[in-house]
This record gives sequence, structure tokens and C-alpha cells, in this order.
Amino acid sequence: MNQKAHSVDPSFAAGAQDSSLYNDDLAPTGPAQRTWKWYHFAALWVGMVMNIASYMLAAGLTEEGMSPWQAVVTVLLGNLIVLVPMLLIGHAGAKHGIPYAVLVRSSFGTQGAKLPAMLRAIVACGWYGIQTWLGGSAIYTLLNILTGNALHGAALPFLDISIGQLACFLVFWALQIYFIVHGTDSIRWLESWSAPIKVVMCIALVWWATSKAGGLGSMLSAPSQFVAGGKKEGLFWATFWPGLTAMVGFWATLALNIPDFTRFARSQRDQVIGQTIGLPAPMALLSVISVVVTSATVVIYGKAIWDPIDLTSRMTGIGVGVALIILTLDTMCCNLAANLVGPAYDFSSLWPKGISYRAGGMITATIAIVMMPWKILATTQGYIFTWLVGYSALLGPVAGILMVDYFLIRGTRLSHRELFDENGEYSYTGGWNIAAVVALVIGVLPNLPGFLHTAFPAAFPNVPAFFNTLYTYAWFVGLALASVVYGVWMKARKSPSARVASA
Repeated sequence: MNQKAHSVDPSFAAGAQDSSLYNDDLAPTGPAQRTWKWYHFAALWVGMVMNIASYMLAAGLTEEGMSPWQAVVTVLLGNLIVLVPMLLIGHAGAKHGIPYAVLVRSSFGTQGAKLPAMLRAIVACGWYGIQTWLGGSAIYTLLNILTGNALHGAALPFLDISIGQLACFLVFWALQIYFIVHGTDSIRWLESWSAPIKVVMCIALVWWATSKAGGLGSMLSAPSQFVAGGKKEGLFWATFWPGLTAMVGFWATLALNIPDFTRFARSQRDQVIGQTIGLPAPMALLSVISVVVTSATVVIYGKAIWDPIDLTSRMTGIGVGVALIILTLDTMCCNLAANLVGPAYDFSSLWPKGISYRAGGMITATIAIVMMPWKILATTQGYIFTWLVGYSALLGPVAGILMVDYFLIRGTRLSHRELFDENGEYSYTGGWNIAAVVALVIGVLPNLPGFLHTAFPAAFPNVPAFFNTLYTYAWFVGLALASVVYGVWMKARKSPSARVASA
């Protein structure tokens, strides 16, 4: 685990640059680029974790009937689970210096890799839009406070948001363009210095809430709705499993494209320690802060306020402006790292000679607008059980295929040159590895009926209960099925040769 991140395959330079699969952004990183230490990864995760969407996760679970502490434990458990593929898939980035879009070529083929790249990219576009909407909402709230609600207005037809909301959404969208243009180093810089500010803000928020309320409030000791006599008596497990799957799904996109960051690691030790410190504990801590502050709002305002933007808008004095500015910064930090870097590389991999990292970032930002993210956030049911669980059904199988291919089939050995060769080892049949495609389909299909019933209950009312139950475990089911199918299929073939630079 203490091994240094490997340098580029010596044979890679010879001819690889002429390949249609190559551009400088996708090429393996060299020693001079491997500068990320463990605290850079920890800061990266703190920067991504401390955001409005993460703060509201525990809220969504309590709205579905959990007690505050059941919600916190569910969030922690989900993040401990997703940390495992995060570290395993991150190993490939640290060892070989390649992004996710190149790594998937070893399992899906040099052309087939575009399929999982697009699946992950579209999900990330949705997330980029969601976080941009939340950042725009913070700006909208701040401007309304400063102007006496001058931005309030009727909702526009079809869009279902006002002109003021749309304008603030687009302003926040435009602010992020600077970091798209200046690349991943600018994002690392932003995350490194903003992480401590976020921690201080969280501590200040808890202090303010408990001081104002004269204590922690009664909500923390409130029982769940699953107890005897509760509104959802006996239904804990029916809520827990899809809730846990949603918590895993929350970072399932990063579990795939984490090589986009670990390719800059100095060593495996740096990426492992940094991610282990930076993800599970901060997510759990933020959930605790969320339930503590929300419990205090019951005393202060007479009702539970889970939305930090709504809460901030009720404060008075200069603090409200400072808080909303920090919330805006907070959302931008998370969005750029979690939802821009990955799809930018993914889109670049579709046409390496024509789409650079920056162009891929602009494509991501544009698609995010078209997806109208405010509609995804319209209801808790739609956000957690349709969006989070739904896309986890797509990404779980890809994660399983990647881990089986990289560790069990290839023993962590990859040929850098072959990854950029249209007719090389990873070209399979016409650039497609049928084993990976079939495994992906088999991993996704069992979850499809449950997804359709959850997303469109009026159109699909009579889905058998078995499929609805299966859907609650979507990420786990997809990962397990795809892993087994891919592993058995590839083992039945002659093991691929390990023509590699770095063992």
C-alpha cells in the first residue's frame, strides 16, 4: 500500500499520440503530475461532502419515517459501503495514471468504453444541474433579502420557475465556467482552501442553533414512525433498504470516476488514507449537524427546517449575507469536483481528437441546463427513490465489471499503449467486449420493472412485488449480477495477456 504511483509505460510514447483514442488530457500522468498528497484527497472529500444536498440527506430519510439517529446511521453505513469500490477503483488511477474513461477500455473495449462513459456522464450532468440549481437558489435568496423580495414572480409556463430563479440559476452556472477553463488544478486549489472554511461554518451553525434554542431541542429524541402505534408501524426494513441503496447511490458516480483524481496521487497510500479520512466520517458528521440544527429550529421557529437556504433566509443581520455567500461557495466546490471533472473526461473520450477536457466541461454544463434539475428535486420520493436509487441501478453493474476485470482478470496489470490502440489487446471484437455489454444488461434488467413502477406508477401500476422489492437493492443487485456474469465469461476465455509497463 506504500508503493509509489507508477510512471508511464516506457513504450507508450511510441506512436500512441497518433491514435484517434488519444489526447493529452486522457494520457497517463507522468511523475511531475503526481503531486496530490493524502490531505489533498481528504480536503477534496470534505469540500465535496459539505454541501446542501448532503446536508439534506438525513432529512429525506426522516421524512420517510426514520428517527434522526436511524437516519445518521444509515448515511454512515451507506458511505462505508461505497468507500470500498471507491478505494479499489481508485487503485487503477494511482497505479496507471489514467482516468475512468480510459480505464473502462480494458473491460468494455476501446469503442465499447463509450457506453459506460456516457451512462456515468449523463448521471453527472443531472447532478451538475442539481447542484447548480441549489447554488442559484442561494443567490436568489440573498438577492431577495437585499432587495425586499424584488425577484419574486410567477412561475414561467413549462419551466415552473420564475424569471428571477432562472436568472440566478444561470448566474451561478456562469460563475463555474472560470474553473472549467482553468482545469483540475484550479479545482484542487479551491477545495484545499475552502474545506477549513466549511468546517468552521458547520461549527458556527451548531453553536448558533443550540444557543438560540437554549439546547438541542426535543426532535433528537423523537421516535421513528415505525414503532408500535406509529404511522408506519412495522415498515422499517421496507424503508431502510431503499434508503441505504440511495445513500450508496449518492456517491456511486464518484466510485466510478475516482481515477480522474487518484491519477494525480503520489502513492496508493495517499489516495487510501485521504479518501478514508475524507468521506465516511465527514458525511456522518454533517448528518449529525443536520439533525441537531433542525431539532433546534423546531424550538426557534416552531417547525423543522431542513433546507439550509431556507434556514439562512430567516436569520438577521450581516450573518445572513455571509452564510449565503459561504453556501454558494460550498455548493460550487462540491459541484466542480464531484460533477464536472468526470463527465468532462467522459465526453472527451467520445472523440479525443475533437473534444478536450475543457470542451467536455462545457458540454456537461450545457446538458445540465436542459435536464431542468429543479424538477428532480420537486419531491423527496422523486429525489431519493427515483433519482438516487434509479441511477444506482445503472452504475452498480459498471462498478462490478471494473473491479472484476482489474483485480481478478488482470491482476491490476494494464498496458498503457494498448489502451490507446484501436486494434490492440483491448479492441476485442470491433472495439467491443461483448462479455461486458451482456453483463451490464443482465445487471440492469432485473431492476428495470421496479424503477418504472417507482418513476411512473400510473403507467406501470401492476409490477409484481418481487421486482419492486428487488429494486430497493438496485446497486447491490446490479453489481453482484454483472460481476458474476463478467467474471465467469472472461475466465472461460483464454486469460488476456498482461503486456504491461508497470506491475
